[in-house]
Amino acid sequence: MNWHILHPQMTPEWLGFLPGWLSEADPRPAWKQIHDNYQHGGGWDPFTGFKFNPQTFSLKYPGDPTMRPLARAQLRDETILFYESSWVGIMQKDGSFEIARID
Repeated sequence: MNWHILHPQMTPEWLGFLPGWLSEADPRPAWKQIHDNYQHGGGWDPFTGFKFNPQTFSLKYPGDPTMRPLARAQLRDETILFYESSWVGIMQKDGSFEIARID
């Protein structure tokens, strides 16, 4: 699984353990892989209230500036997006989206 850096100041180190928690050899969806590998941090716990634009991958929470992803990876039909402040989003092929804080 390859991560694509999307911001010039982003470094692979910002992703922390996240790349090691996701494997194409594992048939489970991304949220389940993260959940099981991130137990010390609470697992995958979706956060509500964000508006997601599937065309630009931008994220907006009321009262906050719009965020663009810093890095992106593909896990089969799922797009994994990494944002500032350790927000991780998972977009499905149909455009549906979940986000959780993974720090």
